[in-house]
Amino acid sequence: MNELKKKYGLFTAICMVVGIVIGSGVFFKAQAILEKTGGNMLQGILAWIVGGIIMIFCILAFSVLAQKYEKVNGIVDYAEMTIGSKYGYYIGWFMTVLYYPTMTSVLAWLSARYLLTFISTANPDFGMYIGADAGGTVFGPETMTLACFFLVLSFAINALSPKIAGKVQVSTTVIKLIPLLLMAVVGTIYGFTHPVTEAATETVLQFNFSQPVESWSLLFPAVVATAFAYEGWIIATSINAELKNSKRNLPIALIVGGIIIIAVYIFYFIGVAGGADVDSLIKTGANVAFLNVFGPTLGNILNLFVAISCMGTLNGLMLGCTRGLYSIAVRGYGPKSKVFCQVDKETNMPVNSAVVAALLTAFWLVYFYGANLFADKPWFGLFSFDSSELPIVTTYAFYIPIFISFMIKEKGLSPVKRFLLPSLAIIGSAAMVGMAIYAHGISPYLAAKSAEEPYFSCPVLFYLIVFAVIMIIGKFVMNGKKTAKK
Repeated sequence: MNELKKKYGLFTAICMVVGIVIGSGVFFKAQAILEKTGGNMLQGILAWIVGGIIMIFCILAFSVLAQKYEKVNGIVDYAEMTIGSKYGYYIGWFMTVLYYPTMTSVLAWLSARYLLTFISTANPDFGMYIGADAGGTVFGPETMTLACFFLVLSFAINALSPKIAGKVQVSTTVIKLIPLLLMAVVGTIYGFTHPVTEAATETVLQFNFSQPVESWSLLFPAVVATAFAYEGWIIATSINAELKNSKRNLPIALIVGGIIIIAVYIFYFIGVAGGADVDSLIKTGANVAFLNVFGPTLGNILNLFVAISCMGTLNGLMLGCTRGLYSIAVRGYGPKSKVFCQVDKETNMPVNSAVVAALLTAFWLVYFYGANLFADKPWFGLFSFDSSELPIVTTYAFYIPIFISFMIKEKGLSPVKRFLLPSLAIIGSAAMVGMAIYAHGISPYLAAKSAEEPYFSCPVLFYLIVFAVIMIIGKFVMNGKKTAKK
């Protein structure tokens, strides 16, 4: 038995789009966006808007593709049908080995971090014992241990019962909207009635549209930071083979989900700005805003909701991650395609593919921990890069040839669907790639937290080397023998 059953409906698909995207990046990257804009709230809001517009452009273009093509793992389908099976394979290989596991590993770490932050804030003695900082945030080995547990748990849920995984996705999506909507509404009201807003308002007013171009350059790294917060919607296309009436429901889910995401993000960011001064937000993150607005007890309970929302995102990412090798093996490509295209009769899950996904995710979790949390002396030396951003930006580079080929081949579509939407998506994708190169740097430079131990760093260059090695390995294991089920 090598076929996946149609078991998910439209509501589950919308919840998957919203649930995968919302739940981590908006909490994780809001602080980074303020840092990158120097605390300028208006530029931060602009970054969220620009990042959201780029996402919507790509969603609109892919929604047209989703109406035409359906097999297994949407992005691979679209690449295969527009350019060719080999290009589809290379995207599938990249998603399987790099994109899915890096995203999933970061979410496991975030889930652990926010849960321990909740526990540490509720029990300061425990926080002191495990080394939490003033805001209750934990970065030590405890976070790593709990992250590993969450990886195993999410893998077990998805591998043993896809139906339960779908229900978890729906329930956590509802839960994760609670802190976001409460902060968006109550935080904004609080900001208008509390003196802390004066500081935030002054920061906003410092931004002047007549400032020199150098001040606008701060916007580029901030937009790249939103890429992580907005990314994940494409993973929802990985269940197109399991979605009822996929050609109708998947485009609706992508568009409706995308609109919900942008609205929630912007209003949440404004609410957080009203809940604390910029310096506090940069130093300790949104946690301080929750505590200021809702008080120590309710504020910390909302932090628990944040942790749960991250777990929901982890569940959705793991759902896509476990289908990675299956999506290329079912086409007859990749290593041992006969093995990895198999679907378990009892669970209707590609278990062999899922096991490899779990191992890859565990590896990238160790990488993220050592490369990103020890900036003064990273474990992987020159080959340390931000695995929460650069693999995501790479997907935008992969999208561009798909959109170009689509415009050339699809002659029966209206001008809007054939030319306008793909063109907007190309512009947005190219802009994201360019801003990432600008933000992360293509030239080597000295980096260190202390002058005593400087080291050379060039994240984009060394990421590209890692990417190239992975893709070369993919070429050697491609095979391409049509041994799997067509």
